[in-house]
This record gives sequence, C-alpha cells and structure tokens, in this order.
Amino acid sequence: MTTAAEKQADLAGPGIGSYEELESLLPTDYAPLLGPRETMEALYAAKRLIEDLLCERLGLTLVQVPLIVDAESGVNDYLDRDGSRTPVRFHISNDRDLHPVEAEVVQAATKWKRLALRQFGMAPGEGILTDMRAVRKDYFLDHDHSAYVDQWDWERAILPAQRTLGHLTDTVRVIWGVIKDTDRFLREHWPALADPGWPELPAELEFVHAEDILAAYPDLPRKQRETAMLQEHPAIFIYGIGWPLEDGLPHELRAADYDDWSTETVSADGRPMHGLNGDILVWNPVTRRRHELMSGGIRVTKDSLVRQLELSGQLDLLDTPYHQAIVRDEVPLSIGAGIGQSRTMMLLLRKAHLGEVSVSVWPEVLKEMCAERNIFVLE
Repeated sequence: MTTAAEKQADLAGPGIGSYEELESLLPTDYAPLLGPRETMEALYAAKRLIEDLLCERLGLTLVQVPLIVDAESGVNDYLDRDGSRTPVRFHISNDRDLHPVEAEVVQAATKWKRLALRQFGMAPGEGILTDMRAVRKDYFLDHDHSAYVDQWDWERAILPAQRTLGHLTDTVRVIWGVIKDTDRFLREHWPALADPGWPELPAELEFVHAEDILAAYPDLPRKQRETAMLQEHPAIFIYGIGWPLEDGLPHELRAADYDDWSTETVSADGRPMHGLNGDILVWNPVTRRRHELMSGGIRVTKDSLVRQLELSGQLDLLDTPYHQAIVRDEVPLSIGAGIGQSRTMMLLLRKAHLGEVSVSVWPEVLKEMCAERNIFVLE
C-alpha cells in the first residue's frame, strides 16, 4: 500500500526520479520509423496542419509571444504552487543601470495569454494561438522532459454562461479531433508511420474526474493511477486537477492563478465535483508509459482566484499587475491550454525520446543510455 508521504511526493516534479530508474524503463527494442531528415519534414508538415486546424476550429489568431517578461509583472508561470520550479532570472543593465529591468525567461505563456486577449481585442468566441518557447531549469531530464519547452499555448475569450464542464468538454473534443486528423495525415503521407505495430489513436477521449480515478485506485499514487486508467482507456481527459480529493491530496499540484480547479461542478451522473480544468493523457505504445499532451481549462474569475490563492497561502500575489487585472475585471473570461509540441510530435512520429524531435541539452549519462538502445537525440 502506498503511504501518504509517497502520494505527497508524487504531486509535483514531473518525470522519473533517477537515471537508474530511467535505464530500466527505456525500450530495448526501439527502431525509429523515420530518419532524422524525414522526421523534420513530417514534423513541420504536421506543425503547420495543427496550427491551421486549431485556428480554424477554435477561432484563433496566431500571434507573437514573449520569451522574456518583466519579473515584477506577475505573468510568468510558476507551474505548481509549491515553489519547486523557478524561472531563469537575469538583470538587464539598461542605460548604464539608470533604467534597468529585472527579467525572467518564461516557463509558459499561460498568464500572458489572458492579458493578450485584451491587447488584441478578442471578443467572446475569439482567441489567440502562440508558438511558445520556454526554459524550465528545474526539470529532471528524462525521455519526455526537457529544459527546453515548446508549446502551442492558446487562449479564447468566453461568455459567463460558458464557464461549464460542458463547454470545457466540447473544446477538448475539438482539440482531440485536430490531433486525430493530424495522425491520419501523417500516416497517409509517410506510410512508414502506418506500421501495424503501432495502433492508431483512439477515436474518442474518455472523460473522467480525478475523484473517480482515486476511487478506482485508492492505494496508488497519482502517476500510477493514471497508468492504470490508461490500460482501460488509452486516451483520457482528467477533470478537476488541483482540488483536494477524498484522501486530502489533489490529483496533482496546480498553480492557483490561472486554471479554475476550485469551482463546484456536477458530474454527468449528478455527483458534486470540483474543477473546470484538466489534462489530456494517452498511452504511448513506444515508451509503454503514460504520456501527457495538454494541460489547461477554464480560467479563474476574481472570486475563484482569491479562493485558490487563499487555499495555497499565496494571497500576497494579488498585488501584481496580472492578478489586479483579474480582480478588477479588466481581462476577459477565458479558456485556454498548453499543448506540448514536442510531446505531440514524439507520439505522432512514434519516437522514444523528446530529443529526436527537438534540440536541447542532455547529460552524457542520458545520451549514452539512449545510444545503447538505438535512440539518438539531436544536438
């Protein structure tokens, strides 16, 4: 039986805990279906298609996105609420330090996007899509976590009446349809990817509340619960990530100031639940592991923002420009998410490592371990 301490340790800090563990988990029978050049050709064709389909089906406009932000603005994403992942910060000695700026490299554009809806004049039903790049220096670097992050960060303005599980569900289904259509496109244009050894993605996602996953697997920590659920349903969306569950712990720690994980909701069969957010996860047949593709949801109102900051002991954040914009109703109500680009390409191109579809830095121990298994990362 898993102890409470083990469950607590599993709440934050993505990835595998050691290279000894990773060595035991990497596939030993891997053979890439596409070479490096073909991989890049397929990757950029898929990237263009995904961006076009997201804009068409969600009413989005592709816009520029910052790589660096003012450290005092409050718009950087701290990812969790335990302080374990901090951004790269640096001093810009502008004008011989007469007008300096303290800057941070973004970890995600989650908060910036909501402010950007106002900047770009987006009305309900309209939104933005970004080709976001970030640095996350506190990740453990394994097969699907990198210090270099690329995401399709998107955000769409909504009406108050759309702050529902139904609207969230419909939006997630649209996104899954984009991923499915891209999978078909790649299989048609790169026949090697239609290898019968790798099944097509499921036609539909299974939608499940975090509370129900805990009830099904009460003795397992979070990642193991997800793995067990994916054996039954190889593509799922988990509602309500962040709210404390029956065992007193959230499914996973979530930042308190963007996704609304505290609003009361009702399940399809009438049971009280919490949270208007969630994650898309799939079973990756190449790595034989759980594989997260997207995280997001309906964003906080001023009321749920204050409630979540209070629950997480972070009310001091209310003084930043980003938080004040929400409290003063200066930004639209919205829904949004981050879709991992390299994660998605890793899945669709049947790769065993993020480093086969993106260029980053990796420790020698990982590169050597991968090379022994016919996995060669780009450098």
